[in-house]
Amino acid sequence: MSTPVISATGLWTPPHSVSNEELVESFNAWSDKWNAEHAAEIEARSVEPKPQSSVEFIEKASGIKSRYVIDKSGVVDPDIMRPSIPERPNEEISVLAEIAVKAARQALEAAGRDPKDVDAVLCAASNMQRAYPAMAVEVQDALGIEGFAFDMNVACSSATFGIQTAADFVRSGSAKSVLMVNPEICSGHLNFTDRDSHFIFGDVATAVLIEAEEIAPANHWKILGTNLKTQFSNNIRNNFGFLNRAAPEGVGASDKLFVQEGRKVFKEVVPMVARMIQAELDRLGLQAPDLRRMWLHQANANMNRLIAAKVLGRDATPEESPTVLDTYANTSSAGSIIAFHKHQSDIAPGEKGLICSFGAGYSAGTVFVEKAA
Repeated sequence: MSTPVISATGLWTPPHSVSNEELVESFNAWSDKWNAEHAAEIEARSVEPKPQSSVEFIEKASGIKSRYVIDKSGVVDPDIMRPSIPERPNEEISVLAEIAVKAARQALEAAGRDPKDVDAVLCAASNMQRAYPAMAVEVQDALGIEGFAFDMNVACSSATFGIQTAADFVRSGSAKSVLMVNPEICSGHLNFTDRDSHFIFGDVATAVLIEAEEIAPANHWKILGTNLKTQFSNNIRNNFGFLNRAAPEGVGASDKLFVQEGRKVFKEVVPMVARMIQAELDRLGLQAPDLRRMWLHQANANMNRLIAAKVLGRDATPEESPTVLDTYANTSSAGSIIAFHKHQSDIAPGEKGLICSFGAGYSAGTVFVEKAA
């Protein structure tokens, strides 16, 4: 049985960034316009006025300072308040596949791997562009990879679920080299007219190459163990789909865009994830001090701080639990992979770390790794 490892990672970042100041300016302009248009209803108290947002509110609630987006013009336009992403003809590569390919090529290059060396492609993401054909198969075709490919969606935990799935293929002998991509255009499902969530998400694409240890490059990461968990909850939900595809327009986007009960999520997910991490530490015969670094899901700075504190028994240092949330915002499945990609070069051989995700479902995944000697 082959031992699975992480050979390399890749990251594609959109060229456009939106600061909190820009986002607040557009939201408040939209809010003022809406309130003026509904002044009579507001005066009659049949509707509530739309509140104003602020930079201070966003940073206190989330720790986010800016985010990258696939389209900036529509997001910051008070008359549009959503990204403008033109549909492409079927003969042209889809936008989700395109950004996945960019991240994938970086991972393949880092591992010194030719696409022909890869046996399978997994596209693991929250926000799939379509039901079929699978995004993974389109990525496979664009890269010239043989073998097989398929999509999987476990919301913000899609990447860790994808890593375990790829690792299982390697362990079973079904594949020796598996490319797992996480293209996330989260801005497309975000309600930019909702004060409580208009700042949460950003766009990005990441890639992880999981391979058998015997063919991996020297600078790889041993996968010590993986663990997955799901628990049904309506506290994070998006009802848009082919059975109810009437896309909401303007005000009152309701449940066809991202909605959540943030306080309930915080209260329920933090202890669940902390217990899960501790249980896996116990199973692997490790203790919290053995972790040189924790690359946690980049959803909320306060959640990460509390989860890390529960695991370590104290507050984590920025080095122990690095953040990319401040500049990338929540990028769903890609968040922990971005953190891992950008904050691993200083890890010495033999040192261990944790890639961890958690999100809608609820879903949670842990991947314990060790830098190869």
